[in-house]
Amino acid sequence: MPPEISAEIESESVILDVADLSVSRSGKIVLKDINLKIKRGEFVGLVGPNGSGKTTLLLTILGILKNQRGTINLYGNKPMSRKLLGKIGWVSQAASNLPRHVKITVQELVRLGTINAENMFLRLSRYRRESVNRAIEMVGLQDLQHTDVSRLSGGQRQRAVIARALASNADFILFDEPLVGVDRDSRNSLLKLLDKLCHDENKTILMVSHDLTAMLQTTHRMIYLEESIKFDGPTEEFPDLASLASLRGIQHVHEHEHSHHDSNHETPPAVHLGKLDENKEEE
Repeated sequence: MPPEISAEIESESVILDVADLSVSRSGKIVLKDINLKIKRGEFVGLVGPNGSGKTTLLLTILGILKNQRGTINLYGNKPMSRKLLGKIGWVSQAASNLPRHVKITVQELVRLGTINAENMFLRLSRYRRESVNRAIEMVGLQDLQHTDVSRLSGGQRQRAVIARALASNADFILFDEPLVGVDRDSRNSLLKLLDKLCHDENKTILMVSHDLTAMLQTTHRMIYLEESIKFDGPTEEFPDLASLASLRGIQHVHEHEHSHHDSNHETPPAVHLGKLDENKEEE
């Protein structure tokens, strides 16, 4: 294949292109020199400690936050471009935490995903109705589509908000902590659903989660972020705990002591997974 054609195909498959991105919040640098490309159909996990800039990166990609330096291109357009209407789906941390007094069925919630500035005052078209039905079917909530969202389990609510994003026919979906408050069985079911969306529907997913174990078992590619990108590569090549500590510049506090101990004694791991998993991120 001629190089120019190969380059053109490569360009078309890249749906997110972030170059030399830096973002400050309240006068503090949160992201620095971020370079990132995501291709169609990828399932990318974004991990890092609290305050590392994960949510900030998602919000900047969406155009909600402004960058001080660098560029972001989504399908060849700047964030918030009208040409991106319906292409980008966003599921925030609080998306499934609807107030108890809000009475809305699964179908009504999913239907909200089809509303935009151009059809806001129009009757529900056959195309929009079909989009809603297909999205509900994709997440396996057909039997619950007329059920009030407040009566669903945590995992079912997450499926409902995912369906809302899918109803817009979004090709690229960004998730911020979708596994918080979800039990183990529902979590496994959700992760299988997201993987299926990538493989069978050619959706592209960028997901932030503190559940490092789940990410390592599910995503195709992992990015470790702590102000800048410390690792970006295939999931199976993600650093072990000791290497991860080294990436973060963390030194073993007992290194000197253990040099005097019996060499047969095992050194405890330098980083515990729980340190990445325990609290919701505040950025």
